[in-house]
Amino acid sequence: MIENYAVVDRLQVRFHAGLNLLTGETGSGKSIVVDALGLLLGGRASTEMIRSGADRARVSGVFEAAPSAIRVLTEAGFESSGSELLLDREILASGKGRVWVNNRPATVALLKDLAPHLGDIHGQHDQQLLFEASAQLAMLDAFSHSDGSHSEGAHSEKKRGLVKQLFTAWRNVSAAITVLETADQEKLRLLDLWEFQRREIETAELKPDEDIELEAERRIQLNAGRLLENAGAAYELLYESPESALHMVRAAAKKVDELTRIDPPMESIRQSLEPALIAIQDAAFSLRDYLGRIEANPARLEEVETRLVAIDRLKRKYGNSVQEIVAFGDDVALKIREIETAGERLEELKRERLRLATEYENAATGLTRCRTAAGRELAKRVEQELKPLAMERTRFEVRVEPAPWSENGSDAIAFLVSPNVGEEPKPLDRVVSGGELSRIALALKTCLVGTHATAKTGAPRTLVFDEIDAGIGGRAAEGVARRLRALSAENQVLCVTHLAQIACFADHHYKVGKEERAGRTVAQIEELAPKESTEEIGRMLSGQHLTPEALRNAAELMRAARV
Repeated sequence: MIENYAVVDRLQVRFHAGLNLLTGETGSGKSIVVDALGLLLGGRASTEMIRSGADRARVSGVFEAAPSAIRVLTEAGFESSGSELLLDREILASGKGRVWVNNRPATVALLKDLAPHLGDIHGQHDQQLLFEASAQLAMLDAFSHSDGSHSEGAHSEKKRGLVKQLFTAWRNVSAAITVLETADQEKLRLLDLWEFQRREIETAELKPDEDIELEAERRIQLNAGRLLENAGAAYELLYESPESALHMVRAAAKKVDELTRIDPPMESIRQSLEPALIAIQDAAFSLRDYLGRIEANPARLEEVETRLVAIDRLKRKYGNSVQEIVAFGDDVALKIREIETAGERLEELKRERLRLATEYENAATGLTRCRTAAGRELAKRVEQELKPLAMERTRFEVRVEPAPWSENGSDAIAFLVSPNVGEEPKPLDRVVSGGELSRIALALKTCLVGTHATAKTGAPRTLVFDEIDAGIGGRAAEGVARRLRALSAENQVLCVTHLAQIACFADHHYKVGKEERAGRTVAQIEELAPKESTEEIGRMLSGQHLTPEALRNAAELMRAARV
């Protein structure tokens, strides 16, 4: 179902098994259906596709879920009930979007993970990708992985993974070697400075929090006279003088003892005085000990101040505290050790790089063998697929040549074709016409997503071809149609076409058009009955006015298509 998407107000359509063909005038909205399906398979969304006046667009679809798709859902934490899979995607005018899978919130990333197991869309843009070397390499690797006809190809995916892993490791080690080699000269220039800094910090023999302790001792030495005076006076008041606190409390205790002999309940007051006596004695003895430790020592004061000056000098250079100075020294020592061991480390890295290079070359050579074997098999199958497409004398070649190392191996892949006998195969973009490119694209797609894809996913997929008939006609068009029908035997095929020679092969024929409702253009789609399908094909043959001759030709085409 499609809602508020482009010129679609609300559109609901059910596609069937077999070959589903969509026809209609140019600009009628046929590709809108394809684009909407692409959204459900994780395609890029754009607010420009929201119907004018609406605040959101929504696309939903029900797919038959292959076992492999169920596994993807399970790994993502989704439960699946039955074999049907409901996908919903909404585009908001704000630019945000929402996704649901089986009525549960999901992500576009999950749609992309599900896409290979549900369907595949091939449009004119995909045909242009055939000219790109990277796309050709990806197609060859995909064929090598899915094709089990040769032993080399059976392990191609594992080999590609190993090659990528080894290349990444080799590149990282090479980068580390470059860093070591370029940094050595600069580090050697700094070595003398680092050695001086390390010796200066080590010679200082700093202790944790030493500066804090020295500052405290300095304050005491600077104020020794006042400290002695105040501590002595406090000691006298607490303990030593006849009017000391201890003497007074003891006298009070004796008076309370006399009260207690007469009035026993006063004993509680006497007991409360005892802790006071003990506290006063403890405080007095502590002051006495403190007086014994305090000594005005000008020599020690000078020594402390000299040490603090030395520490302050180090702070200005290396940190705001003793801890930071020590940490700076540890870092410098580490850098010196790195320089001292840099030679050994460099040699170790070079040995590692040589080992990885050897393993990479061996793995890349194995991958090249896989690709070469797969390329021969793919070329043979493409030529077989081209025969019924009126290109029976075309030679197709997959050339595997050496290339600079990369995570994809050391191969450069080129698809070459010779449409005419006696001509050497040349790159696609130099020899093929638009019609030939369409047929080659269909042949490749058949080899890549035909029976192998079905076997891989475990269920039929939805294969979409958007105007695969561009630039062809006549016998070639009939060949394309028969190939699409062959694909539809094991997959659901949707095809947008302008050719009557292809439309007549439809198992299910849909007409896409536009009409005006309440002053607005609205796209619509209807499934045609056999008679209506004949009339639509006749219109495609005759143009604007349907003639009896066109109807007869359409009927004849449809009868021939069933043979």
